[in-house]
Amino acid sequence: MSWGIERTPGSRVDRTSDGRVAVPLRLSRNGEHTTDAELLLSLVDAEHLHASLCRALDGHPAPPSAPECRSESTVEPADARRTDRGSL
Repeated sequence: MSWGIERTPGSRVDRTSDGRVAVPLRLSRNGEHTTDAELLLSLVDAEHLHASLCRALDGHPAPPSAPECRSESTVEPADARRTDRGSL
């Protein structure tokens, strides 16, 4: 018996009402569709998965059909401030 897991065709990754990320998956056994499920990730886990995928894809050009990763309007700016404390 062999199991397969793939993205559910036509479904998109989305945020849940409690702020997690839901990745729709299709499970199959011996090549036949068994059920659809969701992988629920915290934002931290989703960022770790995103970073891991970026590293795994590094050096490989994206296919022309690949969507943009993030647009500037959707990325929250980092809240970094310099604090000068004088001489120590």
